[in-house]
Amino acid sequence: MKKIALITGATSGIGRACAFKFAEGGYNLIITARSADKLEIVKRDLEDLGAEVLGLAFDVQNREASKKAYNYLPQEWRDIDVLINNAGMARGLEPEYKGSFEDWDEMIDTNIKGLLTMTRLVVPGMVERNHGHVINIGSVAGDAAYAGGNVYCATKAAVKALTDGLRIDLANTAVRVTNIKPGLVETNFSKVRFHGDVERANAVYDGIKPLTGEDIADVCYYAACAPEHVQIAEVLVLATHQASGSVIYRAK
Repeated sequence: MKKIALITGATSGIGRACAFKFAEGGYNLIITARSADKLEIVKRDLEDLGAEVLGLAFDVQNREASKKAYNYLPQEWRDIDVLINNAGMARGLEPEYKGSFEDWDEMIDTNIKGLLTMTRLVVPGMVERNHGHVINIGSVAGDAAYAGGNVYCATKAAVKALTDGLRIDLANTAVRVTNIKPGLVETNFSKVRFHGDVERANAVYDGIKPLTGEDIADVCYYAACAPEHVQIAEVLVLATHQASGSVIYRAK
């Protein structure tokens, strides 16, 4: 019987790459995202790899919609082996005293509260079966703040604390918990941060070869495939010329 992975934010970037990596590894997939149309496209491509795929269209910011989607899962999809809390975003790069209330709410509701909602929904079943793995996509930004990162960095610091706390809470079970902390990854992340300003988004990657979604998916899959007695608690993954969230060497 194939294992099941549930991946939030699965239609682009790291989430999409994780879906394909786990499908190639023989998993069936529950993929979630806000857009039903985008989910259908990814679903068809994953099915071409031989995976069974269930798409759930909802926004993790909306707790009631998240609960409704999860509660309607068919029985054969409920024994989730791997939960990848990937859905997340950054908004803006303004000083904290000039930030947008709306941007703050989106980041907090997605990066923290959305992750908590999915954890609360899925993990009790893992505990009951004494089997499962939660992989949270954190960030190097959670280790230390950088200029303009204020609230985003705070949300990713919260992801680290919540991941560590969950691991402590589950220490008496066989459920594993991992925090993957990427550095610069070239996805639509910066386009979202800058509200669709493509030129400004592309400039983030000037002079450096960034990571790809596939690079992070490889790390997630490695953690999931470790022997049952091995818990990879945390992995920091940086581009070669990135030393931290704020130290980046850019070729001229």
